[in-house]
Formats: sequence, structure tokens, C-alpha cells
Amino acid sequence: MSSRLAEIFEDENLVEKIKRRLPYLFHLAELESSRAGKTGMEVGSVRERIIVALLIYKFGEANVETEIPITEPEVDAKLFGEPVSIKTITGKGFGGVKLIWTVDAQKAKEFRENYYPFCDILLVQINWDDFGGFYYIPLDVQKRTFDKIGKQNYIKLPKAGTNPRGAEFTKEALASLVKDSESKGIVINWQRKKVEFNSYKRWVDFWRED
Repeated sequence: MSSRLAEIFEDENLVEKIKRRLPYLFHLAELESSRAGKTGMEVGSVRERIIVALLIYKFGEANVETEIPITEPEVDAKLFGEPVSIKTITGKGFGGVKLIWTVDAQKAKEFRENYYPFCDILLVQINWDDFGGFYYIPLDVQKRTFDKIGKQNYIKLPKAGTNPRGAEFTKEALASLVKDSESKGIVINWQRKKVEFNSYKRWVDFWRED
């Protein structure tokens, strides 16, 4: 059964809107998550909410489940009951995309031993002042690639003795997933526009209300 996510990439009007709006919204996410010019870690959660909001906009609130238990670390939303994982990466290549966040090297090792792809992925490649993309990687593509190259070539573990932060896709695996003929993508020109932004304004407005 093919996922409904493919419909996003087949809807011409929505594709144009994504090309236009996603850089603007992700720029807002950065401004909202910045302090003294430095973007904080929470930007990842804000970006994720922007993509989940896109799913709600396209498919309706009743069909997008957002209250996902913490026991499902890879799942960010469910669309028509099917789990979806949302990943974002900044830069030209496909390195550094986490499969699981953990500071425990042993846990990362166990994760690789037991891992098998189980949900569709939406991946956003942010590349400011250049081209990046928004990709849909179906579960079937992940399983096929995983079976073909094996877990050692699919999952990169942190180097021993470093602050691990988690297990990642290898660059090669992710590049291969994105380029697969069954995956879908939208090329995005990541340009920032000047935005007047004040992260306190809406809270001040709430205080002003009676």
C-alpha cells in the first residue's frame, strides 16, 4: 500500500507553496529559537511542528495524530494511522541525520543491532543561500536499501570516547535513499527574506488582553 504522503508531491499548487513558504517558515523558526544570534537546539522541534502543520493543512486535523507517546522515539506524527518520521539537516550533503538521539554509546550499539526501517520519512535538507530539498522516502525504499547494503553500511555509530549524541544514517545510505526512483523530492531555493521579528510580541499581546 502506497502512503498518502506521496500526494503532497503530486499536488502542483502545494508544491509551489512549499517552495515559497518553507524557507520563510524555517527562517522564522530560527529567529524564534535564537538568542544573541545563536540558534538553539529547540529549532529542531519548531521545524518539526511546521512540517506536521503542513500535513494537517493538506490532510485535515482529524487524519493527523500528533500526540505520539515518548516510547516511539522515531515517530513524529501519524497520518491516517501510519507512522511518519520527520528529519531535518542543514548543509549541502546528507551527513549527520540522526536515527536515534542518545548519549549512551552502548544504547546506540544495541539500537543498530535491533534496528529495521518501520516508517515513512519526510526529510528537509536546508541549505541557506543555495539549493536543498524536501524529500519523501517511502518505507519500501528504506527496507530495500537496508537489505541491500546491511546495517553496518546503513547506520553510523558514534566514535568511541566522543560525546555520542546518537546513531546516524551513513551519508551514503541517505544519499541513496533520496536518489531512489521511488522517493520523491521538491528542489527548494533557500533564501532568507528580511523579517521583522520579535519573539516577545505575542506574549506581551496576551498580557495586554483583559
